[in-house]
Amino acid sequence: MQHTILGAGGSIGNALTYELLKSNLDIRLVSRSGFSIKGTNSVKADLTSYEQTLKSVEGSDIVYLLVGLEYKYKVWAELWPKIMENTIRACKSVDAKLIFFDNVYMYGKVDGKMTEETPVNPCSKKGKVRAQIAQMLIDEFEKSDLDVSIARAADLYGPHATKTSVPYILALEKLMKGKSAQWMASDKTIHTFTYTMDCANAMILMANDDKSFNQIWHLPSYNPPINGKEFIEIAAKEIGVKPKYSVLKPWMIKMAGIFDKTIAELVEMNYQNKYDYYFDSTKFEKYFNYKPTNYKQGIKETVEFLK
Repeated sequence: MQHTILGAGGSIGNALTYELLKSNLDIRLVSRSGFSIKGTNSVKADLTSYEQTLKSVEGSDIVYLLVGLEYKYKVWAELWPKIMENTIRACKSVDAKLIFFDNVYMYGKVDGKMTEETPVNPCSKKGKVRAQIAQMLIDEFEKSDLDVSIARAADLYGPHATKTSVPYILALEKLMKGKSAQWMASDKTIHTFTYTMDCANAMILMANDDKSFNQIWHLPSYNPPINGKEFIEIAAKEIGVKPKYSVLKPWMIKMAGIFDKTIAELVEMNYQNKYDYYFDSTKFEKYFNYKPTNYKQGIKETVEFLK
């Protein structure tokens, strides 16, 4: 069985690859750079090209779309629709099943729990792009020529999540260097996080269950949610340092964005940290009888991985 990962080399791509390798499966890693991991096949491709996308998925049974574009609205708006259209066409052409790893930007600010039934109501420009490309897949649910699923996750933490994980960048990395941690907006609002290894294991379960296709799934995430103070205290205890930290208030992030374009892109997403963020994965947990990794265990395993 051929498993192909489009957008290999990122946090979820690496977590998924190492879990798939445990089953001695035929794994193809596709990226712009030709990124490779021992025991897999590596393919270099530009997914904005249909021809290259088609060639990269030939012979595939399962395709995972895990692309991580530069964190800029203009880049997302220009490239994501092209990549999604090419991936859909290519998977149809080779009769491969498709699993798309998604986030929750399309929901916008939600009062209460986010579930698979939560209305799409983006309040950010990047959220509107995510809503657009997700709808392209949802439109395929009613058709019979492509089996596709959307696998949504909350903000990530865990092994392999470094460059794009805010808990790692602001808290774990700093604490491990003996520095004071930071937290976004508020250390008191609750926030669900999804553990990287739960994401990987969950998508493998989906890939092996024909009935899981043509619907949206929230990947298993431990609840009740945790707040920033609790996350940092658990992390500091595991690392063996004092839980020192400061809170980056929304106005501070906005000011920093004037001088840093990357930080500027975070400003419109401040609502995710300013208000409670409760991501519910009950549907997945019940269907697959899956228990998400709790935060204490997840942070412990993350610290061990980072060491």
